[in-house]
Amino acid sequence: MTLETSLCGIRLQNPVLAASGTFGYGVEFAQQVDLNALGGFVVKGLSLEPIEGNPAPRLYETRCGMMNSIGLQNIGVHAFAKEKLPALAQLHTAVIANVFGYQSADYVEVVRVLEDHPGLAAYELNVSCPNTKHGGIYFSSDPTLLAEVISAVKPIARRPVIVKLSPNVAAIEPLARAAADAGADAISLVNTFIALAIDARTRRPRLGAGFGGLSGPAIKPIALRLVYQAAQAVRIPLIGLGGIATGEDAAEFLIAGATAVEVGTANFWDPASPLRIARELAAFCRRENISSVQSLTGTLKM
Repeated sequence: MTLETSLCGIRLQNPVLAASGTFGYGVEFAQQVDLNALGGFVVKGLSLEPIEGNPAPRLYETRCGMMNSIGLQNIGVHAFAKEKLPALAQLHTAVIANVFGYQSADYVEVVRVLEDHPGLAAYELNVSCPNTKHGGIYFSSDPTLLAEVISAVKPIARRPVIVKLSPNVAAIEPLARAAADAGADAISLVNTFIALAIDARTRRPRLGAGFGGLSGPAIKPIALRLVYQAAQAVRIPLIGLGGIATGEDAAEFLIAGATAVEVGTANFWDPASPLRIARELAAFCRRENISSVQSLTGTLKM
C-alpha cells in the first residue's frame, strides 16, 4: 500500500505533518527526528516583527491534553529567513510557513518577505488573531474579514495558501466557504479551544496570561465533527488536526474528509510522534486491505 498523497499540488510522501507551534522551526529537532521522513511540518507562527510572548507559566497539562498560552512568541520573519530558512531549504520534505498578523497588511508583508526565499512549500495563515484595525474583531470569526486577508495575500503568493480556522465560532461552514470563495487553496482545522484552568489553592489561573488554548485528546471528537462539517461545505482540500495520537486517529480524520493531518500536542511528549503515527496509519491500511491512503478521504457513512 502507499501513503503518498497530494495536497493542493504538494507531493507528500505520507499525509502526517507536524503542526505549527509544536515543532519549533524544525531545525531544532534534526538530531532527534529524520526530518526528511516526515510528510512535512509547519513552522511556528511568524510575524513581521519579533514577539516575546506571554508571561510564564505558558503550559499546563490537563487530564486529557494540554493548555498553552505561548503568546505567539517568535523571532520575526526577517530573522527566520536569514537564520532558519537556509537549512530548511536543504530538506526534501514539505516545509510550510505559518503566518499571522493583526491587520491584513501584516500577513501580506510577511508573505512578501518569504516569497524572496526558497525552501517553502506553502503558507498557512493563522487567522485566530484580533484585527486591530477593525476594533479587535477576530479574523477567524468574521467571514468578511477572513475573506479580506486571504484576498490580500493571494495575489502576491506564488505558493499555495492554506487557512487555519479557529473552532471558537458558532458555525464552521460560513468561515470555510468564505475561505474557499476568497481563493484559499486548502483549509486546516482546528486550532485550539479557548479554555481556563484554575489552581483552587491560590485561586489564580494556572497560566500566566489567564486563558489558554486547549489541545490534545480532549478536543478530538469536536475537531472531527468540525472537519466533517467543513468537508460538506467546500471542495478544497482539508488538513485535520486536534488530538491525533495514533495512526487510527489519523485515519478517522481522513475518513471525516481530510486529505492530510497535523500532529500537535503529541509532539511535546515525543517529537518523533508524526513518524510513529504514519507507520501506524500504514499498518491500519494494510489490515483493512486499503491500497492507497488517499482512498480513505471523505468515506464517512452518516
